[in-house]
Amino acid sequence: MSTVDELHRRLAALEPLRLDIVDDSAKHAGHAGAGAGGHYRLTIVSPKFSGLGTMVRHRLVHDAVGDLMSSKIHALSIAASSPEDA
Repeated sequence: MSTVDELHRRLAALEPLRLDIVDDSAKHAGHAGAGAGGHYRLTIVSPKFSGLGTMVRHRLVHDAVGDLMSSKIHALSIAASSPEDA
């Protein structure tokens, strides 16, 4: 399973209304640490983020992604919104 597919699978727990994942790894080829995992850009809209601040939203994403952050992901850019924000 690709890392993008695994991200989709794990982030489904947040019941996203929108989930876009872009693999930017090729743009960072040769970058220090790039061999230890990919670079991904994530846009997620979830009702689970309603009433929560940015830090808590990011923590929920990191909790869902889990061990991928220490293995398959070197960098993860997160844009997390509630339906009210979108």
